[in-house]
Amino acid sequence: MDIKEKVEFIKDLLEDKKGIDVNVLSVEGLTTIADSFVLATGTSTPHIKSLADEVEEKMREKGTQPLRIEGYRTAKWILIDYGDVIVHIFNEESRKFYSLEWLWADAGKDNGGNK
Repeated sequence: MDIKEKVEFIKDLLEDKKGIDVNVLSVEGLTTIADSFVLATGTSTPHIKSLADEVEEKMREKGTQPLRIEGYRTAKWILIDYGDVIVHIFNEESRKFYSLEWLWADAGKDNGGNK
């Protein structure tokens, strides 16, 4: 699965599970940590965990394992790292506080991972 397919697949999963304000930031050339971020907001701790579970399960079915998962226990901000794509699933308060869209304002937005 190439990066564009991976980003679109994850974005669709999050939207299908009712993730709020699903957005893609293309950070290729802006950082070495990843090429794209996929961001979403969940409505509650169980919803945030179910979004993360869905991404992890469906990506494993496609043969892609996460390098690491952070924040699952508290579910205020779950990060799933696939190397070239990092998935950020927030509660509303954390998404506003960390404001990754503002922090990465130079990134291409919501375009499937390509500038």
